[in-house]
Amino acid sequence: MKATVHVFLKPGVLDVQGKAVESALHGLGWDGVKDVRVGRVLTFDLPGADKTAAEAEVKAMCEKLLANTVIESYRIEVA
Repeated sequence: MKATVHVFLKPGVLDVQGKAVESALHGLGWDGVKDVRVGRVLTFDLPGADKTAAEAEVKAMCEKLLANTVIESYRIEVA
């Protein structure tokens, strides 16, 4: 099974990278761009064919390692 995890800073948490990207886009002439947020995407393969079990396993991974749940939120996709 293929798992994809999208991790982003929670709303209200200052996104320094997002601000830097936004500033760079403005400098290149895209002045209408606003509220840029930068995140990360992790993809990996999991053994097994039980989608529900795989989702639970990936959720545990996110809670323990892949996301800092104090300041980040995440979304899981398992296919």
